[in-house]
Amino acid sequence: MLREHGEVQVRAGTEADLTALTDLYNHYIRETCITFDTEPFTPEQRRPWLLSHPQDGPHRLLVAQEATDRTKDPHNGPAGTPHPGVAGAPHPALLGYATSSAFRPKAAYAPSVEVTVYCAPQAAGRGVGTLLYQGLFEALAGEDVHRAYAGITQPNEASARLHTRFGFRHIGTYTEVGRKFGRYWDVAWYQKDLG
Repeated sequence: MLREHGEVQVRAGTEADLTALTDLYNHYIRETCITFDTEPFTPEQRRPWLLSHPQDGPHRLLVAQEATDRTKDPHNGPAGTPHPGVAGAPHPALLGYATSSAFRPKAAYAPSVEVTVYCAPQAAGRGVGTLLYQGLFEALAGEDVHRAYAGITQPNEASARLHTRFGFRHIGTYTEVGRKFGRYWDVAWYQKDLG
């Protein structure tokens, strides 16, 4: 899956993205309440998470990156140069990622997924989250997925707007469900009907 919009390319995440994905997520761990993880990860610690998102099926990982001349035309460049997405190939900086993951581990939850999107700070306001969710929901269209859920730590108006734009509706809020940075945070839950 490869999707380009102007200067942004959306594609399936690969193991070659692991360090950049870990760095991006660690920013949100250290600087925000958006995730309730409290300790940064090493790439090796994040590898099982990455591997739980194959390039097909209901659990996906998509990444957004700058569309360089090399990614726009992979035939440019010297012979033998690895293509982006191939281990050892240079990667432009990631602008963000989106995932669909198992909602809960019990078997009856299988037709439900939890979705999330993280954008790099320098990508704010560029429509990267929209492009990632467009690609993710297109990829899920052929899968056996009935509902998508998203938990949004409050307050986060930008995320609420993004999810509403994609047809999510607010279904409830867990109050003071997490503690980070010395205070309690609410999480609003959103649901999107699929299939």
